[in-house]
Amino acid sequence: MMSGRRIGRLDESVEFCGPRSPFQRDYDRILFSSAFRRMQDKTQVFPLAKNDYVRTRLTHSLEVSSVGRSLGVMVGDVLLKKYSELNSAGLQVSDFGTIVAAACLSHDIGNPPFGHAGESAIQDWFRSPDVDGRYVSGRGMQDARQEDLKSFEGNAQGFRILTRLQFPSQVGGMQLSAAVLGAFAKYPRRSVVDLPGTGGISGKKFGFFYADEESFRQVAEVLELPEKADGAWYRHPLAFLMEAADDICYRIMDVEDGFRTGCLHFDEVRCLFEGVLDEPSLRRLDDIPSNKHKVEYLRAKAIDLAIREVVAVFLEREEAMLTGEFDDDLMSHVAHAAEFRAFKDLAREKVYSARAVVEVEACGYKVLGGLLDAFLAAIDDYASGGGKKASPKSKTMLRLLPEGSYREDLDFYERALVASDAVSGMTDSFALMMYQRIHGISLP
Repeated sequence: MMSGRRIGRLDESVEFCGPRSPFQRDYDRILFSSAFRRMQDKTQVFPLAKNDYVRTRLTHSLEVSSVGRSLGVMVGDVLLKKYSELNSAGLQVSDFGTIVAAACLSHDIGNPPFGHAGESAIQDWFRSPDVDGRYVSGRGMQDARQEDLKSFEGNAQGFRILTRLQFPSQVGGMQLSAAVLGAFAKYPRRSVVDLPGTGGISGKKFGFFYADEESFRQVAEVLELPEKADGAWYRHPLAFLMEAADDICYRIMDVEDGFRTGCLHFDEVRCLFEGVLDEPSLRRLDDIPSNKHKVEYLRAKAIDLAIREVVAVFLEREEAMLTGEFDDDLMSHVAHAAEFRAFKDLAREKVYSARAVVEVEACGYKVLGGLLDAFLAAIDDYASGGGKKASPKSKTMLRLLPEGSYREDLDFYERALVASDAVSGMTDSFALMMYQRIHGISLP
């Protein structure tokens, strides 16, 4: 479950010695990758925000990683005392924190431009009758391949980036450890699984594309993850902590961003925090002069409380996680579950539906659909004609794609993946600029 063996280099031995563990190396590889850096211009809640305080995917991921490290260290301190085999393997408390921190750092790395609306835009484009007839079911694409495209999933794209796209010339991509990839995988199943129901939180979505299933099978085998069915596994226990770190941050931070952008009043925000914090903590507000600093203080106290409650639930359920008996998100079981749910409800009501958010999300549908239309048409033209017969327009469009990303021998499914890889990897600003330029709306 805590293996440092690297996907793409499974034949190499792993030594847990020296100042830097395999998991610390994983963290550094993710942090310095171009895919991670691009998240500085990807939407968290407010697309193309002008307020430099508002979080992007990058700042959100850094905050989630910090919370995840605390969760991992606190859990690891207990587990190392409970399981002697973990000590025998040379693991340290810090390794638990680093594994979760690395998984958290990359948890949104596969998200397309314009936030979750970007996922919906890609899904809707592939589901449209014209596109479906031209490129998907009309080409005989079936089962998981077709569902991969019509239910495009940022988590699966993230696994693809980590294990293939970031270093495409290298087997295993970034060659991260199995433990970090296991903790990253919230939804360890393919898009189509032969089950009456997906079952549990780990089956809510899918976590890898059909093209990347072999890579995930290697991860599951090394970690000895319990298998639900062919193509579906139970989660790595530390994936529950990664999910909880994300839940803590987006519930609390999105409310803070809502306040800073004027979507929420201070009294609305304070009311939420009063539901989770004790009286001594709240009394300190009288000594803080400005409302924005009061919200920052309340946010810090609430995160600390949430971390302690999540750790308590994890330690109560960790044995059931190992067998697959527990398969739910931890935040639904903390002592203040209802109160923390109220943060999410208020954000959904007044922050996610803010006009500035909705307007740019609507723009994202047009932008991403237009880019997919242009790029997939060019890729399809190139591959269908063996490269040489592609039109001048297609050849021009292909020059805008990453070098080496397309070939003459790609099948229909692979062609569609090249297009979705290119578009989902763009930042918000770059996607908008590229759309405007290829449609003659603006010039360099």
